[in-house]
Amino acid sequence: MNWDDETAPAAEERIVGAAAEGDDQAVEAALRPKDLAEFVGQEKVRQQLDLVLKAARQRGATADHVLLSGAPGLGKTTLSMIIAAEMNAPIRITSGPAIQHAGDLAAILSSLQEGEILFLDEIHRMSRPAEEMLYMAMEDFRVDVIVGKGPGATAIPLELPPFTLVGATTRAGLLPPPLRDRFGFTAHMEFYDPAELQRVIHRSAGLLDVEIDPDGAAEIAGRSRGTPRIANRLLRRVRDYAQVRADGRITREIAAAALRVYEVDSRGLDRLDRAVLEALLKLFGGGPVGLSTLAVAVGEERETVEEVAEPFLVREGLLARTPRGRVATPAAWAHLGLVPPQAAPPGGAARPGATGQQGLFGT
Repeated sequence: MNWDDETAPAAEERIVGAAAEGDDQAVEAALRPKDLAEFVGQEKVRQQLDLVLKAARQRGATADHVLLSGAPGLGKTTLSMIIAAEMNAPIRITSGPAIQHAGDLAAILSSLQEGEILFLDEIHRMSRPAEEMLYMAMEDFRVDVIVGKGPGATAIPLELPPFTLVGATTRAGLLPPPLRDRFGFTAHMEFYDPAELQRVIHRSAGLLDVEIDPDGAAEIAGRSRGTPRIANRLLRRVRDYAQVRADGRITREIAAAALRVYEVDSRGLDRLDRAVLEALLKLFGGGPVGLSTLAVAVGEERETVEEVAEPFLVREGLLARTPRGRVATPAAWAHLGLVPPQAAPPGGAARPGATGQQGLFGT
């Protein structure tokens, strides 16, 4: 059970969005695992990180700097807190956007204690001057503080206590090579498979004192887009439904009914995802169509369609980006129960929605 945060340009808060918003952050704090043994999924990362931390403890030294990359909601923040717990060290949390000047970073670094963990979320969004100061801090545990301006400016070296930097990024490609190379351990967080998400859901249900069937957990896991944060959010919404409209126990039927109310279909698509697919299929015959035209058709900003809806649709194999524009795949036609134009019977036109396929939300 693991999750993190990143801001996306969504037009509205989405129940299947991976950003931590509102009361999510407080709930996550209660549900987060406290050590590597409790951490679900990411088996290779867990094993490798366990070796790094155990070796550092045996040497009585601070752990190497750690870089965690991956999509929002997969556990980067959780792992940073586990690193601090495993090393029995305090943790300082900040983010790249909050560090816009080298002086901001110098103030944070100069106040660190020996062995402290500095968690820097969205490290790819840090300013370039601060980034360059971080190179020396990571490698030599010192920074040069510039005093004065112009010809009379003086660089005063400031020694830092040994510390461990844990950087998190959703876009590792934006990190300059000199910064990436200074991390002793780099890990990429993968999306979770349904079986791992079921374990996440069962553990969270126990902490929330919610009774849930294995089939109910499987239903929620299948709609969670491979992301623990989304799985936990859907669990809480299904819990509410079960409490108000049933006996409080979550079964497959209750989970499916609850998620129909919240417009999350059998593959985890929500209103925005389906609007994009329906416009692409019904208005443009499956494409290709330009991104701006598609955005206008669904009444959203271009950036919202490109950065919020498209990544999951592409990952699910429902939409393809081509040089000519966006194109729907055969799986998209099947998922919406529509007949692609080329599949129309001889002598007849394709009739959108004419197939007898199962409804959008499943059972």
